[in-house]
Amino acid sequence: MLLALLTAAAWALTLYQTLIMGMPMGVAVRAAPMDGMEGMAGMAMAGMAADGWSLGSAAVFLAVWTVMMAAMMLPAAGPMVFMFAAAQARRRTSSGVAVPTWIFVAGYLLVWAAAGVLVYVLVQAASDLATRLDPPDRSIWAPLALGATLVAAGLYQFTRLKRVCLSHCRSPLAFVAQHWRDGRIGALGMGARHGLYCLGCCWALFAVLVAAGVMSLAWMLLLTLVVFVEKLLPGDRPFAAATGICLIALGIAVASGMTAMPWMVG
Repeated sequence: MLLALLTAAAWALTLYQTLIMGMPMGVAVRAAPMDGMEGMAGMAMAGMAADGWSLGSAAVFLAVWTVMMAAMMLPAAGPMVFMFAAAQARRRTSSGVAVPTWIFVAGYLLVWAAAGVLVYVLVQAASDLATRLDPPDRSIWAPLALGATLVAAGLYQFTRLKRVCLSHCRSPLAFVAQHWRDGRIGALGMGARHGLYCLGCCWALFAVLVAAGVMSLAWMLLLTLVVFVEKLLPGDRPFAAATGICLIALGIAVASGMTAMPWMVG
């Protein structure tokens, strides 16, 4: 129940930030026709990232990023959280001592918060680069950069590292048995270790989210569904392969100019 409430609260905050406050915070490509002739693509920063390098903008970015990651990742992490809670319940019955489940969840989210630091740096660096480019140059490089990101995410679906990380994420009982640590620090470390496996499994997909716009609601919902299906349904390899093929095909189409990036912020 607590996990469901936390996930619902995270989604409520994310939707509020996206729909009510209008806080896109990523690298986004916009294409707009000019006099019916050539399009003009621009790489732009919006929201907190547009404020430049500062501790204030970084803090807000990380707060919003962490809430968004909680909304997107906690549904798929649910079985692992429940397995940890069940193991702690058994310890409470046998010894009267147990660690609260929220400590495990906190360790898990700390990994995604740390990843947000790297995302902030990359987004700011991309913004700085974009401001140095003339509009004609942006119209050339922006689709290529987006297409390359999509292709890379698609290719990663077929790598051994992806399969290894996914196998750990999809085996809660084996994970708890293999990585069990006693105490609060141990629980925090277990949550962080699981977060690292999830990060290894999903980082390429979230690179697409950053490229499309960190607060792109359509991409957020799509990737949440993809992550959920990958981790919870049996026989994930055909689905992972199909996802990879779709990403590669879309990347080629975007890079070649055949289509614009769908569901783009901006």
